Amino acid sequence: MKWDNFTAGRVKAFQCAEGKKQSIFWDGKTPGLGVRVTSAGAKSYIFETSLNGKTMRLTIGDVATYTIDDAQREAIAYKMQTNKGIDPRVVAADRIAGDVAKVSAIEADRLALAEVSALEQRKRQLIARDAWDVYLAAPHPKWGDQHRADHAIAANPGGAKPKIGKKTTKAAPLAALLKHPLHSITASTVQEWLEEECATRPTFAHNSYRKFRTFIRWCAKHPEYSAVVQADCCLTDEVKDIVPSNKTKDGDSLQREQLAAWFAAVRQLSNPVIAAYLQGLLITGARRNELAMLQWTDVEWNPNWSSITIRDKVDGKRTIPLPPYLMQLLAKLPRRNEWVFSSPTSESEHITEPRIAHTRALKVAGLPHVSLHGLRRTFGTLAEWVEVPSGIVAQIQGHKPSALAEKHYRRRPLDLLRMWHVKIEGWMLDQAGIMFTPEAVGLKAAT
Repeated sequence: MKWDNFTAGRVKAFQCAEGKKQSIFWDGKTPGLGVRVTSAGAKSYIFETSLNGKTMRLTIGDVATYTIDDAQREAIAYKMQTNKGIDPRVVAADRIAGDVAKVSAIEADRLALAEVSALEQRKRQLIARDAWDVYLAAPHPKWGDQHRADHAIAANPGGAKPKIGKKTTKAAPLAALLKHPLHSITASTVQEWLEEECATRPTFAHNSYRKFRTFIRWCAKHPEYSAVVQADCCLTDEVKDIVPSNKTKDGDSLQREQLAAWFAAVRQLSNPVIAAYLQGLLITGARRNELAMLQWTDVEWNPNWSSITIRDKVDGKRTIPLPPYLMQLLAKLPRRNEWVFSSPTSESEHITEPRIAHTRALKVAGLPHVSLHGLRRTFGTLAEWVEVPSGIVAQIQGHKPSALAEKHYRRRPLDLLRMWHVKIEGWMLDQAGIMFTPEAVGLKAAT
């Protein structure tokens, strides 16, 4: 065993003894520091000492990497640890484990940030129609079938080929809005969309806006969409100024003196289905979609107890009398499918947009505008001329009972409703100058 102070020349000159696998040369200056030379010529600094009665040898590093001073400092540090009973190998292992843990934590943070970024990106790529489809599929206990269908109609993307003609169907108002990513729909987006739609179809646009506003409220409470949606996009003053309130329209009904002109114009419409439908709205006071969804199986034809069963948005269904004049109109309609008021051009196969024909009839009659809902309002108003009890009118129209007695005790039988309903229809026809008697279809006149 050789002990010489290490110099660069000496370290370079160290050679493995012939016939041995390795030789070790020790530094005379630093206890425990040596240079190990293998038969292959590899040289490295080592540290050797005794710990807990056992010899311990550590490799410091290659002589080409470590200078003599570096190796001496490393050996001194190891010697200080062993003098205290500390195993440098344990210290090194702990340091490595800490480094690994630190790297792992950094990597975990990086992955977490990447996941958050990817989630944020997915949210930003969410198209409003995808959320709309989830909204429509969600349970809405208070929705009726027609109310759900109205949402689908308002968002119809269009582009479908009609059964008759070559022009594709036009997109409904909400189609343009639902193309946007949900997060990008701001108040200005809604305002621009609403102004554009109101320029050509204001009523349809207003109704579609109200559906969209409710949809946005739903998104704001949904765990997946609440962080994406602009919850106030429908609530700015600029948007509210475009949309009229839902207050009852003054004058949105027919007067007694206008019945003759109205009936004459409607009966002259070229489409008998729409003509019968419009007269049916006035004679029954039904909601527009309740009557549009009437099926042939909902009609009882016996003239002595004729009736129709309507899909009521409040109670689900209600059965009301079918007065004789209206029964005669329905009997003359073509039976193309299951719908009473069928349409060969509508995707649903029943009429969906009779307002154009009604507006045309009002223009021919020289009457001010009256909405389809205004015909329902007309029924309730004109019934007072026949002195019909208000409870009778409410039950025929499907209004909720307004008084305790009406709500709990007075559910009138169909024959009592029929007596009054025939009187209402007869009075309307008389005011319109239409010559018709119940006996013409085998039904006794009401007395």
